[in-house]
Amino acid sequence: MSRTAEYRWAVTAPGAALEHVAVPDRAPLGPTEVLLDVTHCGVCHSDVHFWEGFVDVGDRKVPVAALGIETPYTLGHEVVGRVVETGAQVTDCKPGDLRLVYPWIGCGTCEDCLRGDDNLCVASRAIGLRRAGGFADRVLVPDARYLFDIDGIDPSMAATYACAGLTVYSAIAKLMPLSPDAPLVLIGAGGLGQSALAILRAKGHRNTLVVEPREQGRADALAAGARLTFDPADPQVASLIAAQAGGPVKSVIDLVNSPQTATLALGLLQKGGRLVMVGLYGGAISLPLGTIPVRGISIIGNYTGSPAELGALLDLARSGLLPPIPVTHRPPQEVTAALTDLRDGRVRGRIVLTSQKD
Repeated sequence: MSRTAEYRWAVTAPGAALEHVAVPDRAPLGPTEVLLDVTHCGVCHSDVHFWEGFVDVGDRKVPVAALGIETPYTLGHEVVGRVVETGAQVTDCKPGDLRLVYPWIGCGTCEDCLRGDDNLCVASRAIGLRRAGGFADRVLVPDARYLFDIDGIDPSMAATYACAGLTVYSAIAKLMPLSPDAPLVLIGAGGLGQSALAILRAKGHRNTLVVEPREQGRADALAAGARLTFDPADPQVASLIAAQAGGPVKSVIDLVNSPQTATLALGLLQKGGRLVMVGLYGGAISLPLGTIPVRGISIIGNYTGSPAELGALLDLARSGLLPPIPVTHRPPQEVTAALTDLRDGRVRGRIVLTSQKD
């Protein structure tokens, strides 16, 4: 097919304005590959971390170059696009189809991938991290099985499901079974928190207690279905939560995961409780190790979710039970400003870069 000029918004230096760079001519597609025009791409907090050029692993900040990611690289992993071209073996989509990309692609051959847990693969080929992402005119997906039909779903909302929605869907699943009235503490009411509240509401949960420092964030959480909200700056926050929950709680999701929030979360747990850690704020805490087995608590890390979980989330969206979250639309050329606003806490809900192509 004829080729048109392609461009990407690439990271060329840590924290610097993304550069609009030309994409070299593409090789012919492989048999399973699919090329899409990007129509929508969400902007995520993990994009901010990789734009800034390091990952906080607790005792130090690791440059992304140490992870094998060399500049220039193209971020953006919440991608919806329209199919432009398919490889010879692709039969379940065709040019013109609108698809959501599952970006957490693994090697395809390890035990995790064969079990369907691509997101846990140690040889990740994630789009927007290891492979060029959606801050671009087009995105190349290595296999059509990572594309999901979003018929009946708003494309902007669908884009957020690829990471924010999928991540909290998977985190919530790790706390199940959970009765609708059992207290669940949710730390953080930003984009992830809004997505989590929407999913909990769709699943009929009625007793979510939200910890959020921003007054506007607490108001948004109440509007989204939280029963009560708490300011972590209150020195009595732990006892206030326990009083409203009827004592220590069984279930906590930490969408921030800083030393302060992790310490609060662990202190809230009752015997046999579960803490699901999601946020990538970073830092480190000291744990009294003997209390972990004695209390029987579980600390569970959650990194995005599996393709099957994304399919289940899309089914929930199609059911009409999943309420929308606040989304701000911006053109792709404002991507640096979007990252800056997200880093500086000036965003309600999610930002989605929206192309004029669709």
